[in-house]
Amino acid sequence: MLKRGGRYTCSTVTAGPMVELDRRTLYLRDLTFTGSTVTPHRTFTGVVSCIENGEIRPALAAVCPLEQLKEAQAAFIAKKHTGDITVVP
Repeated sequence: MLKRGGRYTCSTVTAGPMVELDRRTLYLRDLTFTGSTVTPHRTFTGVVSCIENGEIRPALAAVCPLEQLKEAQAAFIAKKHTGDITVVP
């Protein structure tokens, strides 16, 4: 059901923990499948503290103003970058 380049995030297993998946579907359609859980707030604040203290640096490919959103999205879709593309107001 996902179009090429689509993303699917699973946060529960209410339908059961086991699924059948043809892995060719993932790579032929360039899909991303991730799991997500709720983490304690202290985890987020701890990561932010590490960033603020210079202990870790997020991998940023680009920081773009909101006015360049279309260009940022095109760069993201082209997948020629390493790191995040951040859009700021």
